[in-house]
Amino acid sequence: MNKTKKNKIYKKTSYSSLKKFEQNIYKKWELNGFFKPTKNKKENFCIVIPPPNITGSLHLGHAFQQTIMDILIRYNRMQGKNTLWQSGIDHAGIAAQILLENKILIKEKKNRYNLEKKEFKKKMLQWKQNIQKKIFMQMKRLGNSIDWTKKRFTMDKDFQKSVKKAFISLYEDKLIYRGKKLVNWDPKLRTAISDLEIENKKTQGFVWHIQYQILNQNNLNYISIATTRPETILGDTALAVNPNDIRYQKLIGKTALVPLINRIIPIISDKSVDINQGTGCMKITPAHDFTDYEIAKRHKLPMINILDSKGNILKKLEIFDSNGNKSKIFSSNIPLIYQKINRFSARKIIIEKLKEKKLLTKIEKDCIILPYSDRGGVVVEPMLTDQWYLKVSQLKEKAIDIVKNGSIKFIPKEYENIYFSWMNIIQDWCISRQIWWGHPIPAWYDKNGNIYVGNNLSEIRKKYKLHKNILLKQDPDVLDTWFSSSLWTFSVLGWPKNTSELKQFHPTNVLVSGFDIIFFWISRMIMLTLYFIKDKHGKSQIPFKHVYITALVRDENKQKMSKFKGNVIDPIDMIDGISLKKLLKKRTNDIIKQTIKDKIIKNTKKTYPNGIPGYGTDALRFTLASLSSANRNVFWNMNKLVGYRNFCNKLWNASQYILNNVDIKINDQKTKIVFSDIDLWVVSKLNNTIKTYRHALDNYRFDIATNILYHFIWNEFCDWYLELSKIVFKQEKEKNKIATQKILIETLEKLLRLAHPIIPFITEIIWQKIKKILKFKENTIMITKFPKYNSIYINKKAEYSVKWIKKIIVSIRNIRKKMKISFNKPLKIFLKIKNKKIKQILVDNIIYIKFMGNLINIKFLKYSDFNHDIHYITFIDDEIKIIIPKIDLINKNEALNLINKKINKIKNYINLIQNKLKNNNFLKKAPSNIIQKTHDLLEKNLKSYTKLKKEKKILKTLKN
Repeated sequence: MNKTKKNKIYKKTSYSSLKKFEQNIYKKWELNGFFKPTKNKKENFCIVIPPPNITGSLHLGHAFQQTIMDILIRYNRMQGKNTLWQSGIDHAGIAAQILLENKILIKEKKNRYNLEKKEFKKKMLQWKQNIQKKIFMQMKRLGNSIDWTKKRFTMDKDFQKSVKKAFISLYEDKLIYRGKKLVNWDPKLRTAISDLEIENKKTQGFVWHIQYQILNQNNLNYISIATTRPETILGDTALAVNPNDIRYQKLIGKTALVPLINRIIPIISDKSVDINQGTGCMKITPAHDFTDYEIAKRHKLPMINILDSKGNILKKLEIFDSNGNKSKIFSSNIPLIYQKINRFSARKIIIEKLKEKKLLTKIEKDCIILPYSDRGGVVVEPMLTDQWYLKVSQLKEKAIDIVKNGSIKFIPKEYENIYFSWMNIIQDWCISRQIWWGHPIPAWYDKNGNIYVGNNLSEIRKKYKLHKNILLKQDPDVLDTWFSSSLWTFSVLGWPKNTSELKQFHPTNVLVSGFDIIFFWISRMIMLTLYFIKDKHGKSQIPFKHVYITALVRDENKQKMSKFKGNVIDPIDMIDGISLKKLLKKRTNDIIKQTIKDKIIKNTKKTYPNGIPGYGTDALRFTLASLSSANRNVFWNMNKLVGYRNFCNKLWNASQYILNNVDIKINDQKTKIVFSDIDLWVVSKLNNTIKTYRHALDNYRFDIATNILYHFIWNEFCDWYLELSKIVFKQEKEKNKIATQKILIETLEKLLRLAHPIIPFITEIIWQKIKKILKFKENTIMITKFPKYNSIYINKKAEYSVKWIKKIIVSIRNIRKKMKISFNKPLKIFLKIKNKKIKQILVDNIIYIKFMGNLINIKFLKYSDFNHDIHYITFIDDEIKIIIPKIDLINKNEALNLINKKINKIKNYINLIQNKLKNNNFLKKAPSNIIQKTHDLLEKNLKSYTKLKKEKKILKTLKN
């Protein structure tokens, strides 16, 4: 072996300075364009990243999903496919606007209404640039093999064109319309929000029973209603009862007087009224309750809006008919006492006034469910507003069928049911938002409210033949963030242009996402992609073939990670490490409330008392991949991270050993090679590992894949083959050494290729040293071929042989452990074997058994021989026994002292029994069966005494 030449290739390096290693390797990958697609490949593979929001840095949940995506990209790239991992970020609409508003408020003591819209957008773009830089840096540190020349933003110039094109096309096809409907309104953010952006919370509240006077009767009669929102009586337009409720049947068709404002309203019947709920009579406030709204539509009732955008009572009521047109059916006057005050303040005043007039008959405490805005954090108010809507009734059926027929597969499959349950009840989608940050709605109005939709004013004037004197004003609203995101898979590839990327990579192969946005995003992407994208035959195209749903990553205490809980884990902190001081600052930096800060500090100190040491990207990725089970939640585990860091070190140390023991000219050797059973066994086991590992990756079972890899590298390759190879290098002939060197280096190289998609950095570092030995032409491991299973390498004979070699060695180790014998103490053993085949295997491989068991000698006996009691015997099974002389296991003097104590003890016990049997009183009074048992006990102990005396005699003759 030429050590001098070898060391020119292999320089001893430490794997401890991970950050420098990883950053340098990533820079080389990126500069050399290894992440870019290659046009000359036949088969394409594409993933579009779920774009992170520009609301802050990535957290562990992002790292979890992106690790899985990168594994898939690297795995498919190594299979020779033309891969593209398309990246980008999302403008995040409401969420990003809230964050910037908070920053401006803290820093400049201003809100957005103190700024011009143009100035606010400029600040927003500056914010976006800073956050984008941070997010992309994190992605690179995670090792993501993204084509950075194609990064996109959901509000870049080309994306704005895509969004306008989509809106205009849908509008012209009469799938988008504007209408006055009831929406969820956030009074703090002053915008409509989706049902999916609401968190329903159980709250201790009250139910108020209010009396409404019935008109058209001789006597003064009242009907009672129960409500949790007394302030809404200002918007009542009817009372409703169930037609089958015998209590109220005579009142149907009559009228009642709304308390305090004396509005005359009808009493109607509707089957949706629950007879057993409250008093069985409902007040109908169509403009502020979704159930009431549906009843009003059925009965053509007027609708009255009582609130402004801030949730304050209006100066004048806004009255509409059931179609949303302005109406004068009721007076629009509101008593001065209620005007321009907060809805909850109005509630208090109304309750007091009802009490004064003795119209409040009962107040009950009750646990009620209140809808809170997920973003604004305030109670949502149903409001009647003008919004833009997308009709989904004409889009959803095809989107349901495409999943039913298997064109799109959900993994795990159970998530298809969640998708179907949502799609079956989906309503028209409110796509407009009353915020500043987002895609402006490409619609303009004249003074009469006529709508004109187009890309810009000049196009609209030409399209609609409008005179230049006609003034037009653009809609001030923006589109819901999810509208632009729903165009993501095809817009990022260049649509509406028919680009080469769109032709090549669409439909994409897999979407990796969380179950919580199946409704928000996945279903909408499917609907709009099917609508807009057609293949060359005019057939609708799907956005992706597979939807892999990941679990939600929770912290060590099984809690959902939240900034306000202070338990969000930054993946970079796990990779590079962070001091406790910096970690506390990071977690409390944007927290204003001191009590929350104190709690975060306490919990962080408890969980990470010394901060977080750096574990490197590979260890983090391996841990995350190992957590990707089919469960809905996974729990972060620091012990796993430590364990997988140790695994990476194990692989590193194994590579050092191999590179130090393999000749750099191993492939040039012309000596005849003789492979042992050990060599053939590890090749066979590796081949089986390739088969099961690939099957796990192909079926998105990354947890199983990591377990397969870990088990083979640590338990089979390192703990067995590497250890057994040391014997070859010490004692075997040259031809055996060359065979072992060849198997070592080739097995390690294949393992690096197998492991590369999961742990890319360490595998690249080691592979760059190996490539020169094995003369690989590729510049990086990531473009080498992924190992394939080949049945020709399966060797059942070698596997059977090594099974017995391992069995003997493990049994000897277990005896040592059980008897507390140091491994440094050499032993001699006897083997008794029934099966001649097994005996021959052990005879042929005696050198390995002696070395691994630290044995002086092994003697083979006939199975029926050598049954002396003084020997310690352990049975393996019916075929084989291991016999170890006890003198090899214990100190002779200690053994003699111990056996003398036992002899004295049993001798005293025998004397007691003999004296008992000589006692006449015992013999006369004791039952015969007791006397017999005593005789039996004496006989048993006499035999034990004789045996111990015999053992003592033999011990004295043995040499220590």
